[in-house]
Amino acid sequence: MSSDFGKNLKVSIFGQSHSEMIGALLDGLPSGYPIDPGELQAFMDRRRAKDGLSTARREADRVRIVSGLFEGKTCGAPLAALIENENVRSSDYDEIAFHPRPSHADYTSFVKYRFRDYRGGGHFSGRLTAAICAAGGVAKQILKTRGIFVGAHVLQIGKAKDTPFDPVRVKKEDFPVSDFPALSPSAAERMKAEILTAKSECDSVGGIVECAVLGVPAGVGEPMFGGVENALAANLFGIPAVKGVEFGSGFAGACLRGSENNDAFYAEDGKIFTKTNNAGGSNGGISNGMPVIFRVAIKPTASVFLPQETVDLKTGENYSLLIRGRHDPCIAVRAVPVAESVAALTVLDLLLGAEKDKWNLGE
Repeated sequence: MSSDFGKNLKVSIFGQSHSEMIGALLDGLPSGYPIDPGELQAFMDRRRAKDGLSTARREADRVRIVSGLFEGKTCGAPLAALIENENVRSSDYDEIAFHPRPSHADYTSFVKYRFRDYRGGGHFSGRLTAAICAAGGVAKQILKTRGIFVGAHVLQIGKAKDTPFDPVRVKKEDFPVSDFPALSPSAAERMKAEILTAKSECDSVGGIVECAVLGVPAGVGEPMFGGVENALAANLFGIPAVKGVEFGSGFAGACLRGSENNDAFYAEDGKIFTKTNNAGGSNGGISNGMPVIFRVAIKPTASVFLPQETVDLKTGENYSLLIRGRHDPCIAVRAVPVAESVAALTVLDLLLGAEKDKWNLGE
């Protein structure tokens, strides 16, 4: 399996949905940066299940850092973060051992590995995003010391839409702090209604997460294949259920003329800005100093409590499957801190490549 990413900061994610633990290993962190465990746990809590809107599986997601810190600061050694799986019901998944769930990795993982851990989806489970958040929460704290902030919100669930970030003037105070990560309270209520309606019908609904990274200096990223968008897109597609990524004006920009989509430059107080931000903070794969803006499309949860057509992998015959277990009616809400985590880890990796000799704060 290829469950790692990063060049200067190498991130490895390990574990399965029902294994004893899951976790993350970060190799290449700059030394001398304080990590606040309380702040990290508060970030983890944002990903946890929410009553009525998420899975009934309740996990504390307490992060235990067992290496990489000394006296509360990064010390240059690989940082290992562990999270226990405490609330598993493996018997719920006996039915899918040889009856792959539609739109899951059950069939493809069977073809590739044959012998696999199918409980809860194994290593393909959204449960692994808790480990991503443990790593991303560390990266966010390091970035904050450099004045770089990462925040996201749910832009859309089903047909309910939130107010998008202002791509030019978005600031850290705009990032949602309420229990439901939307900018508009009225939009949050409409989104909740979409989720609860799908849940009441034993179905699921998809959504879109919008993320902004503020404070990335101009000049970060390498053409042609090491650009800001390249790295972010590759890593974001590692999040389970992500089926699309766009930057700036994205696909809507394809409907515009160049004169409409171009971002005019202007100078102010000795700095260069753009009047619009259709590029999403990057030109030619290199950051231009404006906010890095991207959106990810999250598919509807594949596990729905309705009869679905599949096959029996033992007999090769058609089979009618009724899924059991505990599943989110909408993944997008809990994907918000996950998108932030991947963005933070990717930007930190890019910055370490651009400023290797400037990041070590050791005496």
